[in-house]
Amino acid sequence: MLKLENVTVTYPTGITALDNVNLNIEKGEFVFIVGSSGSGKTTLIKLLLKELNPTEGTVTVCDTDYSKLKRRNIPKIRRKIGVVFQNFRLLKDRNVYENVAFALRVIETPARFIRRQVPSMLTLVGLADKYKSFPRELSGGEQQRVALARALVNNPEILLADEPTGNLDPKNSMEIMTLLEDVNKRGTTVVVVTHNKEIVNLLRKRVVTLRHGKIISDEKKGGYLDEE
Repeated sequence: MLKLENVTVTYPTGITALDNVNLNIEKGEFVFIVGSSGSGKTTLIKLLLKELNPTEGTVTVCDTDYSKLKRRNIPKIRRKIGVVFQNFRLLKDRNVYENVAFALRVIETPARFIRRQVPSMLTLVGLADKYKSFPRELSGGEQQRVALARALVNNPEILLADEPTGNLDPKNSMEIMTLLEDVNKRGTTVVVVTHNKEIVNLLRKRVVTLRHGKIISDEKKGGYLDEE
């Protein structure tokens, strides 16, 4: 599903963000990627989204070798990947329904499918009654639920969550993680980049720890490694 083979990323400044990384995530897994700032987590996300190319090595996503992927096919592979960010990235001038529908409209999805799919996603994240609300009228937890619904509305094979609880209180953080677990149980591969030590330790999922661009630990049911 997701595979990095001997991947190194060195920026023009000379900084090596990832150093000979090997990582294999199977279909249906739930994986935490953890590590302090500068450990390479953001670079890893950019690689998986084809926003960045490795200096060395191979990145394969959904059986597609990125090094052989033509530019015109990049949007097609990205449709297989839902993304949730820390700062929600909602359209402030559109209501909840339109924010979720937007992800379908940009790929020219038929209106009848949108009318069916958007309410279904809003029900999944517990916001069916908020479909007319605007982002400014929602709490942080509710905004992140909208972002999650938008990421899932295309039925992606993979969900990448980049610090999804970074702006949330503990209660809302746990609710978002419970939703991500539910999504995973439905068959979606879930990869969560996080600093949230409490949640990582509580859920006991697979934990991949990055430090200075290297994977220093990969535990099937791990916890958050404290910095040395």
